[in-house]
Amino acid sequence: MDPLDYFNRELEDHGEVLAKCRTTLTVPFQEMLTLWVTAIQNGNKILFFGNGGSAADAQHLAAELVIRFIEDRKPIAAIALNTDTSALTAGANDLGFEEVFARQIDALGRPGDVAVGLTTSGTSPNVVKALEMARKKGLVTTAFTGRDGGLMPELADVSLIVPAQSTRRIQEMHITFGHMLCGALEQSLKLV
Repeated sequence: MDPLDYFNRELEDHGEVLAKCRTTLTVPFQEMLTLWVTAIQNGNKILFFGNGGSAADAQHLAAELVIRFIEDRKPIAAIALNTDTSALTAGANDLGFEEVFARQIDALGRPGDVAVGLTTSGTSPNVVKALEMARKKGLVTTAFTGRDGGLMPELADVSLIVPAQSTRRIQEMHITFGHMLCGALEQSLKLV
């Protein structure tokens, strides 16, 4: 393997996916931003959740909103459900791993809150069940996914579906668009 060749191929592939996202995600991005802005303006919160790399993105984005993204400002109500190890392990042990996020949505979610499921495949059972619970409880449902969207288009009011097959490319776009949503949310709320 030639490291420079690999370097260039990875960046080319990343650029191609980014270009596709520019043409396919403009409208869903704006729709998702509107839902987030409305929720926060109405005193609601944003609940993120995912598995593996998507869990890392969920807690990363929640921290950007609670602490700051562009500059110091008033906190925005957000939480990553995958960061509570006691709830995750008790839920997995007692109810099954498929229920860990749904149970937290049932306990913490209120009508008007925004549930944000992150799943590269769009079929993660615990993300699916959490969005089903969110719908049942009157939360706004949104998703970050990839490939063909999996089950997310039928469960989420708005889905950002990255037009790629590669998990790493999907995750790269998730954090990019997540950052863009954080920045746009701060600015839309006139906090920065």
